[in-house]
Amino acid sequence: MTTTLVITAILALAPISELRGAIPFAIARGITPWTAYIYCVLLNSLVAPITFIFLSTIHKLMLKLTFYKNFAEKTLEKARKKLAPKVEKYGMWGIMIFVAIPLPITGAYTGTLGAWVLGIPLKKTIPATTLGVTISGIIVTAVTLSGIEILQIFIKK
Repeated sequence: MTTTLVITAILALAPISELRGAIPFAIARGITPWTAYIYCVLLNSLVAPITFIFLSTIHKLMLKLTFYKNFAEKTLEKARKKLAPKVEKYGMWGIMIFVAIPLPITGAYTGTLGAWVLGIPLKKTIPATTLGVTISGIIVTAVTLSGIEILQIFIKK
């Protein structure tokens, strides 16, 4: 059981799998759906503050390098100008919806990265990402349980 919890934690915190990999794995290994959901959502919710702080820290350190400073300032400013109307219109709700959709390339890491690039402050990024992770966890758990039900129907035939 301990190994299952450790692997589930790694999956929940990994940028590739996040909840899409962690919840089905945990349920398949015998963890109850409710426990799997809570465990994975809590772990995946940690991604936003850790990633945001990491990006901010690395960015500040890298700004000391001229080539990075020139590239970063131009790139970030261009992205912020281009997406400013959408950020003003959707703000943290846009981040939440983006994170909530459990598809490849969406999730807590990408949502946090997007929020950071767009200049959305950490105090707005954390709740938006946490709400998105919560919704995504519900979707992934429901799809996983639906898949198990469908498999059981076919296995009985």
